[in-house]
Amino acid sequence: MSVAPVDRVVETVRYTYRLRPGKQAQAALEAEWHRCRWLWNEAVHQEKSGTKPTLCRLSKMLTAARARCSWLRAGSQVCQQQTLRTYARALDHSFTVTNRAKPVTKTRKNSRPSLEYTANGFSIKDRHLLLAKGVSIPVVWSRELPSQPKTANVYRDTLGHWYTSFVVTRQTEVLADSDAALGIDWGVVTTAATTQPEYDLPFRGRRKACAAQLAKAQRTMARRERKGRAQSKRYKKAKRAAAKLQKKAARQAKHDARLWARRVVDDHGMIAVEDFKPKFLSQSTMARKASDAAIGTTKRELLQRAGRAGRKVVMVRPAHTTTTCSQCFARNKRLKLQVRTFRCAICGYTADRDRNAARTILTVAERGHTCVDDLCSSLLEQRSEPEIPRL
Repeated sequence: MSVAPVDRVVETVRYTYRLRPGKQAQAALEAEWHRCRWLWNEAVHQEKSGTKPTLCRLSKMLTAARARCSWLRAGSQVCQQQTLRTYARALDHSFTVTNRAKPVTKTRKNSRPSLEYTANGFSIKDRHLLLAKGVSIPVVWSRELPSQPKTANVYRDTLGHWYTSFVVTRQTEVLADSDAALGIDWGVVTTAATTQPEYDLPFRGRRKACAAQLAKAQRTMARRERKGRAQSKRYKKAKRAAAKLQKKAARQAKHDARLWARRVVDDHGMIAVEDFKPKFLSQSTMARKASDAAIGTTKRELLQRAGRAGRKVVMVRPAHTTTTCSQCFARNKRLKLQVRTFRCAICGYTADRDRNAARTILTVAERGHTCVDDLCSSLLEQRSEPEIPRL
């Protein structure tokens, strides 16, 4: 029995794993971070003083500094060079990328450790991550690496947990071409309302589920707060407990978004997405529920997965998508927020307001537009054109 060949494509992705460093390894990572942070701040000082050093000049300055200072020589040159490369890239983006500021200094209190190693600065042996200068860290291998990693980024999150992310290449099957299309409207009653109800993403309420535990942890933290003095260990412990609950809810919301985005991308060739800015809801009375819905995270996961899969994504402006009928394109200007059912006074079409908005978004995208007003203008032009008599 012959099996049809499957087309595969090679893509570059990141695989993230949890690290379990001991006291010596953790002290070595923090010491390495302080060296890299000092180099970053020194590069910022050189830029502010008017020297305007390039990456080549910064590398030469690092070589001279390591020859003079034993404290720098005690660290990894690979990691220190990567810090300067990251700074040079950030400085270049401040001139080429819109709304990107110049790099600023990193303080000991507010900056979290983040170290980058190339292939010359790390290796994997006996399921341990071996870094330069003899640092060995156990890794929690939640899945196997598909190939030999090119770079490794070691960082610490807000809870003090250490992670590493490897840049690897893997082969993935090419998704079959699909003629199916889907329209997506964002909301808080339903996080993602689509033109097909089976692909809706309901509001899970992950933060609401742990609201009682979070309130208890925050009350404990408030009782232990000492204003004007250094905080006690019990306050830091209560603060960590509250942050741990919030991060757990955020991870659950991100996991739900990934599973939903995978279903949508696998089954549809074109995806029409409302180009909604979650910042709008964060400034309203629905800020708490909008944050719990995690619209920004869900939208980002969908766009990233669709881009890697090669699907066609059309971003439609959110203006008038809810108040426009998806059948006759008449506009209902009296539709209030508390009214959850859309009724068209012209054609009599009735549907859920979010479902109608998703269908309107899909119609706008299928006709080659990105805005409802552009679609209505094109329809008016077609109606005003005189009919050509047939012979």
